[in-house]
Amino acid sequence: MVDSPVERHGRGPGAPHLRLDELLEGLQAQVAQVRATRDRVHTLLDAVLSIGSDLDLGVVLRRIAESAVTLVDAEYGALGVLGEEGRIAQFITVGVDEETIERIGHYPEGRGILGLLIREPEPLRLADLTGHPESVGFPEGHPPMTTFLGAPIRVRGRVFGNLYLTDKRNGGEFDDEDEAVLRALAAAAGVAIDNARLYEDTRRREQWQAASSELTRSLLSGTEPDDVLHQVAGTVRALAGADLVTVAVPLAEGRELVIEAAEGEGAEEVRGLLLPETSLAVKVHRTGERITSSALSEEPQEGSGSASRVRLGPGFLLPLSGREHVRGVLQVANMPGGETFSEATMTMIGGFADQAALALEIAEHRREAEQLMVLTDRDRIARDLHDLAIQRLFASGLTLNSVLARLDDRPDVAKRVQRVIDDLDDTVKTVRTTIYALREHDRSGGRPKLRAQLLAETDRAAEVLGFSPALRMTGLLDTGVPVGHAEHLLAVLRETLSNVARHAKASAVEVTAEADGARLRLRVADNGRGIDPAVTRRSGLDNCRRRATDLGGGLTVSPNEPTGTVVEWTVPLPAEAGA
Repeated sequence: MVDSPVERHGRGPGAPHLRLDELLEGLQAQVAQVRATRDRVHTLLDAVLSIGSDLDLGVVLRRIAESAVTLVDAEYGALGVLGEEGRIAQFITVGVDEETIERIGHYPEGRGILGLLIREPEPLRLADLTGHPESVGFPEGHPPMTTFLGAPIRVRGRVFGNLYLTDKRNGGEFDDEDEAVLRALAAAAGVAIDNARLYEDTRRREQWQAASSELTRSLLSGTEPDDVLHQVAGTVRALAGADLVTVAVPLAEGRELVIEAAEGEGAEEVRGLLLPETSLAVKVHRTGERITSSALSEEPQEGSGSASRVRLGPGFLLPLSGREHVRGVLQVANMPGGETFSEATMTMIGGFADQAALALEIAEHRREAEQLMVLTDRDRIARDLHDLAIQRLFASGLTLNSVLARLDDRPDVAKRVQRVIDDLDDTVKTVRTTIYALREHDRSGGRPKLRAQLLAETDRAAEVLGFSPALRMTGLLDTGVPVGHAEHLLAVLRETLSNVARHAKASAVEVTAEADGARLRLRVADNGRGIDPAVTRRSGLDNCRRRATDLGGGLTVSPNEPTGTVVEWTVPLPAEAGA
C-alpha cells in the first residue's frame, strides 16, 4: 500500500519540530504563570509590609483598602468597619472621587450584599452582584458595578470589618486565586489593625494619665473650679478627637443644669445654656447612667439641650460622678456624618470623668478646710476687736469726756476735744459693724453673700475687658434675694459682661444691682458700638431672657446714650424673701 504525499509529509523530518514548538509554547506559558504568581506573591508581601509599617489606625485602614484593590486588580474597593449592632460605622473607599461620594451622600449602613457579608462573615464571590436576591440596588449617583469579591477581616477572632471589591479591570470575573490572595491580605490586615489599636490605646492611656495628673495639680494648686471645668472640656475634646464637648453643672435647686464649659464647634452657641428637665443631660444627672446616640439632634428632647442649638451627630453623655454625688454631666459629640465613638474611647473618657469628679471633690474639701481656717481667724479677730480695741477706744472717750468738763473757759480747745470724741464714737461704730459682718459671715455657713459674688464677677470680667466695670449695689441683696434668684442674676451678669467683652468694643461699663423687696433688677450699660441690627441670632441674650421669664420677669435691650447698649433684667421677688 502506497502512502499518500500528506502522510509521507507528516512522518517527514518537519514533524518533530512542530511537536517541539508546542512543548516550548506550553513551557513558556507555565513559566509566565509562575512568574505572574511570583510577582503576585511579591506584591502581596509588599502589601503586608506596607500595611504593617505604620501604627496610625486611620493610615493602616486606608492602606489595606488600597492594597486590596491593587492585588485583585479591581476598579473599586472599600473597607467597612463594623460598629454597634452590626452596622457599618466607618466606610473607606478607593476608586471613587470626592465629588461622587458627596453626590451619593451618607455611606452605606450594612444592607443588601454588604449586610449579607456582615451576617455571614465568609468570603463571597459574585459574577453579577445586581442579580443576587439580597441586592437592594444602588443609590442615585452611584457608579454601576457588576462583579464582586468580599472577605471579612478578623481581629483576635472577632470580625472587625469587611473588604469589598468590585469590577475586575480586564472585564472578567474574580477567580479562586483572587479570593485566596484577598484571604491572605485580610489575615495580615487583622494583625496590623490589632497592633495599631494596641498602640492607639497605649498612647491614649498615656494622654489620659498625663491629663489626670495635670487636672489634679491644677485643682490642688488653687485654680478656680470654673476654670478647671473648661480645662476638662478641652482635654476630653483632645483625647476623644471630638467636635464639641460640654460640661453641664446643676443650679442651686438641682432640677436644672447649665452648660458651664464648652469647647469646640458651636461652643459659643451653647455656653451658658440652661438645660431643662426634659434634656438628656438632666436624665444622665438624675440616673447616673451613660447615654449613647448615633444622632443626638434627632433624639426626642422636646427641643431642649445643646443639640437643639447646634446640629450634632454621634455622641455620648456621662456623669461626672464623685464619691458623694453626681457633680455634672459631660457631653462628647461629633457633627452629623462624623465618626461614632468606640467603646474603648467612651471607657477611657468615663475613667477620666470619674477622676475629674474626684479631684473636684478633693479640691472642694480643701477649700472648705481653708475657709474654716479663715472663719476661725475672723472669729479671733472679732473677739480681739471687741475685747481690746473697742474697750480701749471707749475708755479713751470717757477720759476725754472728763477732760471736756474742765474746759469751759477754753472753748476752742473744748471744740477740738469734742471733735476727737465724735471721731472715737464713729470709730467704735465702724469696728462694731466690722465685728457684726465677720460674725454674720460665720452664721451664713461660709457661703459668699450676693454682694461679694457680684464684686467677684466684675473683678473677673475686668481681666477680659481691660478695665474694671463700675458697680452699684443697693437694697437687701444679701438678705432679701433667694439663692435661686441670685444664681440666675450672676449667670445673667456673667453672660452680659462676656458679650460686652466679645462684641461691644467698649471702654466703660456700668453695672447696677438692686433689690427693693418686691423685685430684683440688674442693669448693665456700656458705651460700645451697640448691637448690629443685621445679627438676628443672639443665643446669649436668649438665655438671659429665658432666665427672666422662668422667674416671671423680663429682659429689655435698648440703645445707650450717646453710644452703646443697655441690658436690663428684672424679676419679681417672692413675698417671703422681702419680708
